[in-house]
Amino acid sequence: MSKLSLDDIADLRAYERERDDFRRQVIALKKVRRVSVGPFVTFVFENADTIRFQIQEMARAEKILTDEGIQTELDIYNPLIPEPGQLAATLFIELTSTDELEQWLPKLVGIERSVELRVGGPGGPVVPCEVDPDHERQLTRDEITASVHYVHFTLDRGAVARFEEGPVVLAVTHPEYRWETTLGPETVRSLLGDLRQGG
Repeated sequence: MSKLSLDDIADLRAYERERDDFRRQVIALKKVRRVSVGPFVTFVFENADTIRFQIQEMARAEKILTDEGIQTELDIYNPLIPEPGQLAATLFIELTSTDELEQWLPKLVGIERSVELRVGGPGGPVVPCEVDPDHERQLTRDEITASVHYVHFTLDRGAVARFEEGPVVLAVTHPEYRWETTLGPETVRSLLGDLRQGG
């Protein structure tokens, strides 16, 4: 799948006509591609549909009407659409109270570099995450982390084959937050599409 272009983003009136159906589709898609790791870290694996929805909703909320405005959003979000052999995810630290945020966000500095995929069981490849440099500059601080980060995984052919065989474990290895989750079969099937054709 190539990156999104201006032609892929509907103007506001056209989007209103399709929004209810498209929103239902994306909610169903995200349900399969949302993975909780531990008590309050969640990943949503992105693809062209989830990113188009993000841009359409941003344009709707902020009344972005110009090609230049939409292109700015495309430039920000297109890097989250994976190329073949890649996965891309948004990492959310899902804390709601001020006390929890003040307690955990300073502790979790560097969490966006502490994520890995363990593919194909014991002895299989371990794929560390990569952080987009532009997003890292905006979101990474020395004393406190952001609640949202963007991470990528690049798998070679062997790792993709092992991914299909399973199991696939998504792990956070931060010293203050060590949790892992085995991906379900529906999630693995959905992500294999990204690995084979791109998002």
